[in-house]
Amino acid sequence: MSKKRITIRDIIKKKSSGDKQVWLTAYDFFTAKYLDAAGVDGLLVGDSLNMVFYGRPSTLSLTLDQSLFHTEAVVRGSERAIVIGDMPFMTYQQSVSEAVGNAGRYLKEADAHGVKLEGGIEMAPTLKRLAEVGVPVMGHIGLTPQSIHKFGGYRVQGKENVSRDYLFESAEAIEDAGCFAVVLEAMKPDVAAEITGRIGIPTIGIGAGPDVDGQILVINDIMGLDETFEAKFVRKYFDLAGKIKEVGEKFVSDVRSGSYPSKDETY
Repeated sequence: MSKKRITIRDIIKKKSSGDKQVWLTAYDFFTAKYLDAAGVDGLLVGDSLNMVFYGRPSTLSLTLDQSLFHTEAVVRGSERAIVIGDMPFMTYQQSVSEAVGNAGRYLKEADAHGVKLEGGIEMAPTLKRLAEVGVPVMGHIGLTPQSIHKFGGYRVQGKENVSRDYLFESAEAIEDAGCFAVVLEAMKPDVAAEITGRIGIPTIGIGAGPDVDGQILVINDIMGLDETFEAKFVRKYFDLAGKIKEVGEKFVSDVRSGSYPSKDETY
């Protein structure tokens, strides 16, 4: 018997109920399957897949087709969690009509339940139009990885008054545009807390402190798949990199020693 899928309405209602939302990224069928079984509320097929899956230095070169391919796999792997596709760089910035067409592909081709776009008050017209045509959309402000060259790297946001004012105005514009939630990334916790209190849609934090409506992290980071990656806000629950190497070394040893395959492992 299939489980009841979490809806956009359920996500919004969690704000008023005070239930902390739990989100993680996922990029493939089986990761989605097991995170879904673990009880996460939402799965984001983040453009971070360009870095943690394809090994590229930033999110910028991810294509729409690549994102759609992985989003469809995550939808099939999950039964309960809501699945949101993260629109890649330059698939929604050039025009509102382009954004609508590309966002629609997530719902039509990947069976996603919504999309996420980076950007603040300047993206409000695009966000509004997506909501008007029936595409559930999640905003994303603070550190926006698609704008790393603009920011000069991965820097915490909200330290200066100008930055804080922009974040407050952007959060309110995102809500007014009809978004169902907003990601707050790498910002001062007092700024994230004030935004959470100001707006009526859920705030999902990543490196934004505890006073938000939910948390999201990259699955590869909390599993310890990249030994070289360190971030203050990431809690590592497992040493997957070490375990993969350990298994590989055991298999190499077994094959070279002749202990694999045994009689029981041979037809």
